[in-house]
Amino acid sequence: MRLWAISDLHVSHRRNREALDDIPSRPDDWLILAGDVSDGARGLDRCFRHLSTKFRQIVWTPGNHELWSHAGAAGGLRGVALYERLVDIARSYGVLTPADPWPIFPHPRGPVLIAPLFLLYDYSFRPSHVSAERVIEWASAANSVCADEMLLHPEPFPDRASWCASLCREAAARLASCPEEIPKVLINHFPLEEELAVLPRIPRFSPWCGTRLTRGWHRRFNACAVIYGHLHIRGTTWLDGVPFQEVSLGYPSQWEAERGIGAYLQEVTLAFP
Repeated sequence: MRLWAISDLHVSHRRNREALDDIPSRPDDWLILAGDVSDGARGLDRCFRHLSTKFRQIVWTPGNHELWSHAGAAGGLRGVALYERLVDIARSYGVLTPADPWPIFPHPRGPVLIAPLFLLYDYSFRPSHVSAERVIEWASAANSVCADEMLLHPEPFPDRASWCASLCREAAARLASCPEEIPKVLINHFPLEEELAVLPRIPRFSPWCGTRLTRGWHRRFNACAVIYGHLHIRGTTWLDGVPFQEVSLGYPSQWEAERGIGAYLQEVTLAFP
């Protein structure tokens, strides 16, 4: 039994959607989907229906694109109500979500807790000279404002930062309640550490890439791996002896179709004590 991960499938793009058929069947293995499967609820049902037949267990956490509210889509749901609808879609295929009990992966070296997190961002990944009130203006000067500002609504919270703060409090309390000694795989669409939110081509996009509230969670909660996406920059960075794996596929221009999506599945690296 092996543990795989991928994010940012973006099946709202036809080439990505059509390539799903090329993902090989691994009926004994688990697959982590770390967000941005599709824009809004569209495509999520199809993707779960397809992939749930190929893996023993799917574990999903949402990205920002799944939370987009398009006019007339998903019954006009927004914010928390839309997230709850996405959870219902996942559960209909046996896909585990951040709202479900966290599963134990039976690794040969011992049990590992799989913790899918839904944490959002709060604009704190910004330079010290840029205030929260000026962050949109600062990013606009480089044409780097995230589409979330028009499409990701936080209802019933007053803003996305407030929603993020609530999610982080809940997740931290839940992680703290887990047995400290069991190694954990932390999964979030956005990077948990600010130093990972580096985008050379669009450096002013960082405010939409996470929150400083999660700083040091990999040490605090005994992580043996951290899985994330969002940046569309695949790779593994080791921090404090813990592998942080960015596992995105990306938009059609960011991967090689001749290789197939299956080649971009990344086996999760686990760092045991």
